[in-house]
Amino acid sequence: MDKSNKLQMHFISQGMLLIATIATLLLLANAARGESVHAAAKVGEESEISMSYQTADQTSDGSSGSSSGRDAVVERVIGVREGGSELEFDLPKKATAEERARNWQFPVRVFKPTSGSMELLNRSELEERIEGWLKAAGWTRAACGRWIFTWAAFRIECEPESVIELVESYDLGSAGMQAGDTYRDAKARSPGVLTRKSTGPDGATFAVVLEIDPDVFRRARAESDVALGEMTQKPVTLDAALRERAQEEVSGTISVTMDTDLAGNIWRRTKVTKVETKGRNGRTESQTVSETVERRPVQH
Repeated sequence: MDKSNKLQMHFISQGMLLIATIATLLLLANAARGESVHAAAKVGEESEISMSYQTADQTSDGSSGSSSGRDAVVERVIGVREGGSELEFDLPKKATAEERARNWQFPVRVFKPTSGSMELLNRSELEERIEGWLKAAGWTRAACGRWIFTWAAFRIECEPESVIELVESYDLGSAGMQAGDTYRDAKARSPGVLTRKSTGPDGATFAVVLEIDPDVFRRARAESDVALGEMTQKPVTLDAALRERAQEEVSGTISVTMDTDLAGNIWRRTKVTKVETKGRNGRTESQTVSETVERRPVQH
């Protein structure tokens, strides 16, 4: 393999690591809700919510890879009404003009009910932004939904409702949790029971370990196969990719640790997902994804 092909394959490998990580983060959007009440929001409250991740991949034939990243949004409470609160999510003030131009999703306004999914409030505004974003990139609506590879792999997303999944990935879930509460994760085979690991002057720490749902991970890998096929101009259908991935043995755990303040509000959640995949040829792949979502009040 010549140098240019090796370089291309390196970039594709790193791009697919990014795809897998993004898929993992988006699946977390609504995955971790305890069965307890939400803390009452107050108009004017402002918090910065950061999300950081690290991935490490290892195969039985000696190859390895890793990736990491960090993103942050500012959440503002702009209204409180029966059944929930109105929130605005935006990029931090330090975001550059270039970063804002790349992210048509922000600012976005949503209604967050006490239970259930968020609802988009400024769809028409986002539609206008999408049109400007596509025009600036030299794309038409025909490009929507396609995967492309530049310095990284990403999907051209043109649907305003997709922002709901994005902002829900920053949601730390319910407040007032207690030992013995049920904890659910969309990537786990079944719920788990929270245990209290420690209690201190500033709050408490809770933890739970769950068994992964193999089918969720097989599907994520199949979707990555489809994306890679599109980028390398070697298309594969999702059905074909799912049939191939169905032959794999997948196992692993999801370990979650949550730190709460004295009022019972979750201010940090750390999740470590470990997955081992064994193919029909006996080759194994091990992946560890560590994700931390942390909320801090904005000081004015």
